[in-house]
Amino acid sequence: MVKASKGIMEKTRQKYRRSPRERGLSPITRSFQTFEIGDKVTILIDSSVQKGWPHNRFHGMTGTVAAKRGRAYVVDVRFGSRIKQGICLPEHLRRA
Repeated sequence: MVKASKGIMEKTRQKYRRSPRERGLSPITRSFQTFEIGDKVTILIDSSVQKGWPHNRFHGMTGTVAAKRGRAYVVDVRFGSRIKQGICLPEHLRRA
């Protein structure tokens, strides 16, 4: 048997698929978004931009912007009683 791959796209065939009207490149203005510390954001991974993806467990979750790291943002997301941090570029964030 061939060993299963454990890359960044593992088990994401349906998760990252886009509807027919959303296919293709995303608007350029999405990468110029700015967020302030304390803003509520939703992490929605844009499969047309491969750089700056958070881990796929964060897809669809809402959190708070905790810090800025270069161009990327650190987002605090609650998992039950724990708070985890996801680092992602603004292309993968929407205002909540």
